[in-house]
Amino acid sequence: MNTRFGFVSTFPPTQCGLATFTAALRGALFDGSTDVGCVVRLVEAPTARAVDEAVSHLVMGDVPSLHESAARLNQCDVAIVQHEYGVYGGEDGSDVLLLLDRIQVPTVVVLHTVLSRPTTRQRQILESVVSKADAVVTMTEAARGRLASGYAVDMAKVCIIAHGAPSPRPTPILPTVRAGHVTILTWGLLGPGKGIEWAVQAMGMVGDLRPMPRYVIAGQTHPKVVSREGEAYRDRLHEQVRQVGVEAWVRIDGRYRDADALATLVRSADIVLLPYDSTEQVTSGVLIEAIAAGKPVVATAFPHALELLAGGAGIVVPHRDPAAIAAALRSMITQKGLAATMANAAAASAPKLLWPAIAEQYRALAARLITASIAA
Repeated sequence: MNTRFGFVSTFPPTQCGLATFTAALRGALFDGSTDVGCVVRLVEAPTARAVDEAVSHLVMGDVPSLHESAARLNQCDVAIVQHEYGVYGGEDGSDVLLLLDRIQVPTVVVLHTVLSRPTTRQRQILESVVSKADAVVTMTEAARGRLASGYAVDMAKVCIIAHGAPSPRPTPILPTVRAGHVTILTWGLLGPGKGIEWAVQAMGMVGDLRPMPRYVIAGQTHPKVVSREGEAYRDRLHEQVRQVGVEAWVRIDGRYRDADALATLVRSADIVLLPYDSTEQVTSGVLIEAIAAGKPVVATAFPHALELLAGGAGIVVPHRDPAAIAAALRSMITQKGLAATMANAAAASAPKLLWPAIAEQYRALAARLITASIAA
């Protein structure tokens, strides 16, 4: 019997991690045994309807669209609801609770953020979300541990399913650091908090290397940053590159890339650098994609990096520490065999992170919930 999945999330053409995640999960779940189902796309204001008839809109604070969204989801067998505080209406996204109250089919809530120091209101909302869900997914041990230690929730509902990554095209992974210029890559939507400033400073500290490594910063500015300050953030980065004196070696590339073009870019890199400022980040899709592509990683000590790189696929450095970033890059570039060893470790863990494997876990979870609901 086909399983009809419903999804609640931001969704393309919205540009954000939740939208990318949901589009990829939906695509991976859609095979011969699965109905494509419906998508309730979270939007801040009324907008043109998607060409895809399976996609409807839930507008922040709009009660009629909330009722319509719940009705569509109730025509599915299972609803998969993505949770972030900022994508739902109400204080701290409290409108998600109104939606969950109206969904009558088994519901899986995927937690993209579990705060270590939530406000009282944020804690209450997340505890209520877990209470109303039939199952809860965290994507890392770190997120599950935070939930267990910091929130009053039924942990029997909680399971871990990793963030997925696209299957890389067959290309040789090794040697990772090639002869000639080494390419270091950071990608994703740009904005304050990504730590790019520290990475640029670090490039100024490895200027004695010959040949000098190249650093590519790829990605458009986050739409919310653009709406707030235009391209002032990107302009500041360009000015910093000039002041540090690394214009010849640092390229800030704001071109839009589709999935195939992005995959080609990632394959071209020797080292992936994630200099994020956040100490709260329990899930990083970019980190997962880097590991799935077999790339050695230098990352700040956010929880997901600590967990995923513990197996030897990279080096973890302190936050906001350009000297530590520079030292890690220098080690990878100059120590014979180090980058290749890390690439091997990444490649070894990649198969279980690819979207087909992740989708299979969601199918199994959905089947258990459907069976339990029938038995009840």
